[in-house]
Amino acid sequence: MKDILSEIIKHKRIEVEMQKQAISSEHLRAQVDVLMNENSPRRSMKKALAASTTGIIAEFKRRSPSKGWIYEAADAEQIPAAYEAAGASAISILTDEKYFGGSLRDIRIARPLVNSPILRKDFIIDEYQLFQARIVEADAILLIAACLSREECSRLTARAHALGLEVLLEIHSPSELSYISQEIDMIGINNRNLGTFVTDVENSFRLAGQLSQAVVHSHEPSAKIPENLPLLVSESGITHPETIRKLRMTGFRGFLMGETFMRTEHPENTLKEFISQTYPTQGY
Repeated sequence: MKDILSEIIKHKRIEVEMQKQAISSEHLRAQVDVLMNENSPRRSMKKALAASTTGIIAEFKRRSPSKGWIYEAADAEQIPAAYEAAGASAISILTDEKYFGGSLRDIRIARPLVNSPILRKDFIIDEYQLFQARIVEADAILLIAACLSREECSRLTARAHALGLEVLLEIHSPSELSYISQEIDMIGINNRNLGTFVTDVENSFRLAGQLSQAVVHSHEPSAKIPENLPLLVSESGITHPETIRKLRMTGFRGFLMGETFMRTEHPENTLKEFISQTYPTQGY
């Protein structure tokens, strides 16, 4: 079966090298230094999810490499802000162009219009991409264990933190549990097989059961996650409110959802309705 992830990473390496030829790392670093000196506001995605009663990370996503176009005309000037108004705790924006139809410009457009934390979701393999994320004022970045060695993951995590970016580490198999460290802000369990892109939400429950009790520390849905521990996020394949209620009982506080909303004409209305069905007694 075709390994989609390997194909994406192969292209991503070429893409990043081409970007470096157009705009040097040194030039980007200089831009970041200016931003760092300006003390622009930073938003904690981890704290936002921990404090939220819903924990939904609503994703802005135009297409999928396995399913093609989802919402080709999706407008970054409208949907992220509408997501926030509808109750999203954070916004995920796909910035891969070839396979997902996104770009860094989408974050640049959305940033002034939303107060919620923004996650740059991409296949990050190089420090150069961290500079890009900081320049467009993302608040967090995704690191995918399957794309990186443990050493690369550790190095990029440290560099992201130095730039004021939080890290969502994505794992999807037991072999990747060794990537988790105290430096990680959030652990995302991907329910999508990264080779075939087939989803199975049971993956979140299986892997959560194998995580240290120091991470999945409570079965009480109202319990707070201590600030020094990673926060658990379930990613992909979530389509039913009952799934989120069960995941919260297992220790999850973040729920990354995209296609459920983006396949509808008004993603923000679908999100609002989903929240009202998930938490009917909370007045959403």
